[in-house]
Amino acid sequence: MRIKQISVSGLFGIFDHVIPLNMDERTTIIHCPNGFGKTAILRILNSFFNSRYADLRAIPFRIFRVEFDDNTNVEIIKNAENAEGLETNSIVLNFYKHDLKPLSFTLMRVNSRSDREVFMSVSSDDIMPEREQLYPPRFMNIPIEKIRHLEDYLQGFYSVSSSNFKSQEEPDWLKKLKSNIPIRLIESQRLLNFIPNRSSKRSAETPSMLSTVSAYSDELAKLMQDKFKEYGTISQSLDRTFPIRVVKQQSSADLTDEQLRDQLNELEATRSRLIEVGLLDKDEDSEFQIQPQDIDESTKNALSVYVEDVEKKLSVFAEIASKIDLLRKIINNKFAYSYKEINFSKEKGFVVTTSYDSPLSNSKTLLPTDLSSGEQHELVLLYELLFKVQPNSLVLIDEPELSLHVGWQVQFLKDLQDITQLADLNILMATHSPDIIQDRWDLTVELKGPQK
Repeated sequence: MRIKQISVSGLFGIFDHVIPLNMDERTTIIHCPNGFGKTAILRILNSFFNSRYADLRAIPFRIFRVEFDDNTNVEIIKNAENAEGLETNSIVLNFYKHDLKPLSFTLMRVNSRSDREVFMSVSSDDIMPEREQLYPPRFMNIPIEKIRHLEDYLQGFYSVSSSNFKSQEEPDWLKKLKSNIPIRLIESQRLLNFIPNRSSKRSAETPSMLSTVSAYSDELAKLMQDKFKEYGTISQSLDRTFPIRVVKQQSSADLTDEQLRDQLNELEATRSRLIEVGLLDKDEDSEFQIQPQDIDESTKNALSVYVEDVEKKLSVFAEIASKIDLLRKIINNKFAYSYKEINFSKEKGFVVTTSYDSPLSNSKTLLPTDLSSGEQHELVLLYELLFKVQPNSLVLIDEPELSLHVGWQVQFLKDLQDITQLADLNILMATHSPDIIQDRWDLTVELKGPQK
């Protein structure tokens, strides 16, 4: 199930936009002058599919519609009228499936004592007594403008709410719809991560900020370590049973000596690639050549079992190795201009080195935070696309051109297409840059204002 078109009416009380998505090439680019609402559209889409209802409330619009490739659609109506024709402070979600009666769900607004607004999911038939008890005090002290940017606080709020009000959870049809369309928003502010301070027992925590590039470096190191542990577990299991399987192995007349040597060479090439991307340590004894006279019927049986075992062991790294290899290729193509190179290790994650001799430092190794803002933007964006988005997601990218040199912008779309093919992604991005678009205006949708 994929989104084929989105539309909005009354955005900021001014704009009506229709955005058909490119279903074939899976990349759609929206562009327009400042203030026409391209970022707001991305945020509305992300807010709905990830249940960020406080965010949804903060953006002024009248109707937002999402159409799917199975000819169903969902409609979000803000400040809908009730049966008496009076405007309410609610948001109504309507799901239209072919000729069936539409399914409906209402988000009712709840006000705190300080008039800060939060949203609680309730069905249109639910009664909400004692509204002041809907959320714990520690969330009342967080202004809504800050809540909007703190994912952990929002998740905490919704988890507490749903645990206390089971009858008011989203209906099954809405949960299923959202689960079918994974959405991830990569915002223009992507160099800092907000981390809640969990050590303090104060009711309202002050979040700390961490460099995103450092956080992702640590995260990648953990992913690589986990894969290496998995590799070790499989290796132990196979090595333990190797002798008995060699003894029981039936002679294979179909496997020629040349085919066996080719398989061994392929394994060594794979092993070398894994060493190059930092997933395996270099083992000088791992490389060996099999001479024709060394292969007899007994060694052929043992080597065929060996080949099968090593293929199983190394297959653990297949997906992550392809992603690291592509990330390394794209980044180093750009870093070469500033005399830098990136590699990867299980211990450190990103390993950045420079070939430039600086009179200020004898060190050739740089911290990820030593990279320029443009280099960090590029590394963070590509890492998110490759490692933090599940397959078949719709990824929303806001202003990918930020801090990027024109030469990098020109190359961006080609790099993006390589990534989307490997990671199986759909892309909707908003940009001001014609250098990002290049000659691919066929992928673009221009947002226009009302005629004056």
